[in-house]
Amino acid sequence: MNDATNDFTGPVLTLGQRIKYLRERRGMTREVLAGLIGKSTSWLKAVESGRLQQNPRLPILLQLAEALRVRDLSELTGDQSMPVRMFTGPGHPALDAVRQAVNALPLQPAGTVQPLTTLRARLDAAWRARHASPDHRTTLGQLLPDLIRDTQLAAAAHHDEERRRAQALLAEVYGLAQMFLAYQPAQDLLWRVADRALLAAQESEDPLALTCAVWFLAQAHRDAGDFDAATDINTQGMAAIAPHMDDAGVDLQAMWGALSFELAFTAARLGEAGDAWMHWEEAARVAERLPVDYYQPWTSFSRVVMDAHAVTVAVELHQGGESARQAEHAASAPIPSRPRRGRHLIEVARAYQLQRDWAAVLGTLELAQHTAPETIKYNGYAKRMALELTELPAMRRQANELADKIGLLT
Repeated sequence: MNDATNDFTGPVLTLGQRIKYLRERRGMTREVLAGLIGKSTSWLKAVESGRLQQNPRLPILLQLAEALRVRDLSELTGDQSMPVRMFTGPGHPALDAVRQAVNALPLQPAGTVQPLTTLRARLDAAWRARHASPDHRTTLGQLLPDLIRDTQLAAAAHHDEERRRAQALLAEVYGLAQMFLAYQPAQDLLWRVADRALLAAQESEDPLALTCAVWFLAQAHRDAGDFDAATDINTQGMAAIAPHMDDAGVDLQAMWGALSFELAFTAARLGEAGDAWMHWEEAARVAERLPVDYYQPWTSFSRVVMDAHAVTVAVELHQGGESARQAEHAASAPIPSRPRRGRHLIEVARAYQLQRDWAAVLGTLELAQHTAPETIKYNGYAKRMALELTELPAMRRQANELADKIGLLT
């Protein structure tokens, strides 16, 4: 059990003791943590020592949780009635249908097996629909159940080369399903499709399918806070496809760039600034070799997304000045995918948050909500920022309207 968690067999830790423990576990000084949340060192010392008369309010607790990389607020507060469920997405109405389709493995194949060319066309159409839709989970929720069942059936029914092609398609379908499942209360199902995607990709013997599955699995580990596993999977995946890179097509080159950025993202989460920017530069060099109008549907990797990636790295490193500079440069990046542009705008809002520019935070979040409502609705960072804005009298009314739109007040 985590040492910072109350346990009936051990002492009950106060909020301040928990903050101190988590801060020291990350090797973070009081000065650094206080700076990240916009408080003085003396204030933080008073909280940790228990001298503060009142516990910090919820917006400050959420900032502490983010700075300390705590995924569940109860780990910080000790109050098991305060998990951060309100800061994850709700269960989408189509979640049960997707779950049933994933679980309906055709162990004894029966039914009409669609041609692989038909499945390929349906999958391509699903990717296009996802990127074009402001409510991309609703769009995917309508398409995924049948697409999952039909592709699973094809993978079970075919043999030899056609089976390998079907397995490559199935790995990609599972990746698309992971995008639907992310940030929903369905972690068991997300891990199932991530693991199945890797197995299908390995059976396909297709380097492109393998890199796609590795990209999705590394993200799942990073989002779960297992940064070592995310880095290891990422690195092993790149090593496995390295022999194919001399004559790689544009999609495989883009996947190499996407995996390079994932290493940057994970390093930034760990606070390793040198490695984070080094890997970002590697990814940027790959992007420069891609066609100007190229945009990969699976990872969004492209020339245009590199500026957005730079914002993410700076924000994850809590580099206030650099994140603001990158945000100003990339705020209007013409990202063709609505959900990806919505996520980028949330990252820009986080950059403004580091600068305490609350008007810019609110305006950017409103733009994100207009661009891709289902992106912001399922994004914990956006919800935390929106809640924090409701505490500011000067913008409370407007912030409450935004919070209501994204489901924070319901």
